[in-house]
Amino acid sequence: MKILLFVIGIFSSLFLNSQTINLVEFATGLTSPVEITNANDSRLFVVQQNGIIKIIQPSGTINATNFLNISSKVLYGGERGLLGLAFHPQYATNGYFFVYYNNATNGNITVARYTVSSTDPNVADASSEKIILNIPKPFDNHNGGSIHFAPDGKLWVVTGDGGSGGDPNNNAQNKNSLLGKMLRLDINSTNAYNIPPDNPFVGIDGADEIWAYGLRNAWKFSFDLTTGNAMIADVGQGQIEEINKNPLTQAGINYGWRCYEGNTAYNTGGCAAASTMTFPVAVYDHSGGKCSITGGYVYRGTLYPALQGKYFFADYCSNQIGMLSSDNSITWTTSYSGNGFSTFGQDNQNGLYVAGVNSGKIYKITSGTLSTQENNNLAKIRVYPNPASKKVFIDGIKEQKLSVEIINSEGRLMNQLKIGNDNSIDISGFSPGVYYINLKSGELKSYSQKLIIQ
Repeated sequence: MKILLFVIGIFSSLFLNSQTINLVEFATGLTSPVEITNANDSRLFVVQQNGIIKIIQPSGTINATNFLNISSKVLYGGERGLLGLAFHPQYATNGYFFVYYNNATNGNITVARYTVSSTDPNVADASSEKIILNIPKPFDNHNGGSIHFAPDGKLWVVTGDGGSGGDPNNNAQNKNSLLGKMLRLDINSTNAYNIPPDNPFVGIDGADEIWAYGLRNAWKFSFDLTTGNAMIADVGQGQIEEINKNPLTQAGINYGWRCYEGNTAYNTGGCAAASTMTFPVAVYDHSGGKCSITGGYVYRGTLYPALQGKYFFADYCSNQIGMLSSDNSITWTTSYSGNGFSTFGQDNQNGLYVAGVNSGKIYKITSGTLSTQENNNLAKIRVYPNPASKKVFIDGIKEQKLSVEIINSEGRLMNQLKIGNDNSIDISGFSPGVYYINLKSGELKSYSQKLIIQ
């Protein structure tokens, strides 16, 4: 296992001294990974730009059989390909998931629904495609491609401005074009989709599908459900990369492109007043070899409390990971060359991952300190002996349905174990080292303690 250690000097209320960020190699051998997500279970689903979706097990093993292969339908090359994946909120019962790709016929933006196999949860039915959107594009680049379901069950889709440079067709500011937009669709119908009646341009000038506009080429967005914000990373024209943070309930936002690149005027001819636009909360320039932002997620996991509330993103060219703090300041790691960080993702426990499109590797983001999650209700729990070599015993447990996890010091789940009749756990199969034992149940919620195995 390779651990990539970046030391980040941060001094704030959450970081009392310099904090370490670890990138732990989790999986390798992928081809141009551009999206990582989960289906509300322990698997990770990785979108490859060439039209194939892979499944990674919690151990980091990649399934030999593809989850989905639609490479024959996808125009792959440059910025085009299979770019996005989102699972329906009721995926466990209806088996629906949605993909975003450039079609092989003419490169049009395509959003389509697929269904998982009725007999194998690790394989999708490739013949089940239902086209939701088909949007023509005038140029090869600026394809957008990030899709997510919001808490209200609507599908949000971000599109690029159509390509070239400077948005020559003024698509992003044109409210009747679906390019350079955030779209919001109701896909729970027999139609391809319905228009949510509270979309901002229903009944007035503007395409009914639009939720927000004025985006250039947003390369990944996400929802921070704790604060209720949409986090959008928009790639700049040539000087400035930007991060937008806005309430996901706020409709009709104009993010300013082509009139403004970040906070700076770009081409304001024929533009509305700047006061009508919403500007980014943070920007950075292209100094130090930076060139293109890759958006990520706000960390809301429980293992690394020092990372709580930080928005993780990256720069594709400098191979650096950035963290946006609550005061909108940015801190950068040192460079990890050769990766080309292309996407971030979350597992079902809100753990964070990042992918290198060039290296074909997935890394887990960890911190130097794990949370013990101790509270007064768990004070009577005792795990002993510690250090241990063959068995550990747990006192103070009354709950029968108890889940036991062993996690290594880098935050990787090593195994899920059963507790014996004598309240013991067999740890004889683990190599010596520092681990964390997590206990979970409906009554306990969770308890974690450092465990040294000799």
